[in-house]
Amino acid sequence: MNTSAPLFDCDNHYYEAPDAFQRHVPKAMQPRCVELAEINGRMRHVVAGKIDFSVGNPLFDPVGPAGSLHEYYRGNPEKLPAAELMRGRLEPQPACYRDPVARIAKMDEQSVTGVWLFPTLGILYEEPLKHDPAAVCALFSGFNRWLLEDWGFNHQDRIFSAPYISLADVDWACRELEWALEHGARMIVMRPAAVFTANGPLPPADPHFDPFWARVSEAGITAVIHTGNSGYSTNGYASDGFGRASIGMSRRPSVKNLTLGRAAYDFLFSISCDNLFERFPNLRLASIENGSGFLRDLLLNLGHARDRNPWHFKQDPVDLFREHVHMSPFWEDDLDEVLELMGPDRVIYGSDWPHMEGLPHPRDILDEAPHLSKEVGQRFLYQNTAELTVLRPS
Repeated sequence: MNTSAPLFDCDNHYYEAPDAFQRHVPKAMQPRCVELAEINGRMRHVVAGKIDFSVGNPLFDPVGPAGSLHEYYRGNPEKLPAAELMRGRLEPQPACYRDPVARIAKMDEQSVTGVWLFPTLGILYEEPLKHDPAAVCALFSGFNRWLLEDWGFNHQDRIFSAPYISLADVDWACRELEWALEHGARMIVMRPAAVFTANGPLPPADPHFDPFWARVSEAGITAVIHTGNSGYSTNGYASDGFGRASIGMSRRPSVKNLTLGRAAYDFLFSISCDNLFERFPNLRLASIENGSGFLRDLLLNLGHARDRNPWHFKQDPVDLFREHVHMSPFWEDDLDEVLELMGPDRVIYGSDWPHMEGLPHPRDILDEAPHLSKEVGQRFLYQNTAELTVLRPS
C-alpha cells in the first residue's frame, strides 16, 4: 500500500472549550443543563444539579498525549494498569485540540488531507438529561452554536465538524437539522441509544421520527452514531458509572468495557428490523468508534430475522444494511473480517486522534494493515469517507 496516499480520517476529536456547554445556553436553563464549578479544589461539570464524574478533569488541561494508551490496547506488554501507564505523562493541552488554524497546521504535519471532528464530552450528557427533553434541546442548541463559532462545520474543506442532534423532541431535531444544513454541515452525530421523549422511550426508527429521517434522506447528509454514554445498564455485574471503566482506566476488568459495541449493535439491529432503510432509501449512516467485533453476529441475526419473518421485509435487510451502513473498525479490530462482511466500499478509517486510546499518529494505521491492496487501501483510507462528506440529495 502506498504510504504517501491521501488520508481522510473519519474519527478525530476536539476537546471542548471551558464554556462550550454554557456560552449559548440561556442562563435560566443552565441549572437544568451543564454547569462548570470548582468542587473541593477540582473543576467538575455539574449536570442537572448533580456532580458528574465521567471524566476526572473536564477541562483536559493537562491532558494525556495522543495515543498514549496505544500499547495498552495492543495487549499491554508492560502488564500495568492504564492509570499507572499514564502517571507523569500528562502534558499541557496543545493548541490544535481547540483551535482550527492550529489543527490545520497539525494535519499538514501529519499528512492528513481531511478529518471528521466529534465531541469528547458532548456525547456524554444526553443520558443524564434524558428525563428532561427541554434541557436536552436547550443544551445541544447551545453546544452546536458554540461548535459553529469555534470550529465551523466546514473549515477550509478539510475539517468537518458534526453538530449533535437528539431525537428527544422530533420538531426540535428537524429545526436543528435545517439550521445545520444552512450552516454547511456535512454530517450530524447522535448517540446509539433508544430515544427518550416526553412520552417515554421509543426506538430510533419509530414512525414518530419519520419527519426527521425523511429530511436526512432528502438532504443526503450522512448520519453518524458515535460511541458515548448510551445509558446501558450493567444489570448489577458492575458499577453503572460510565466513566473510567468504559475506556479501561479502572484497575480491574468490567462488563462496562464491552457496552460500547453492544449499544451500536442494538441501534443498528433495531433500525434494520424497523425497516428504516426501506422507508428512506437515500439514508447513509456511519458507525464510528463503536468497533466492528459485533458485526458478524449482527448480520447473522438479521438474517435469522429475515428468514423467520419473511412477510415483514420487502427487501433483504442484510443487503440493505450493507448498502446503507458504513463501519469504522477500531484500529485493533480484525480489518480483514470487516472488509469481508461489508465490502471495501463500506469500511472507513478512523484513528480516534488525539484521544489516549487511539493511534499516536493517524498514519500509524499503515503499520497495522500493511497488506491492503492499493485499491482497497485507497477506499478505506480516503475515498469512502470523502464520498460520505459530499451531500447526496435525493
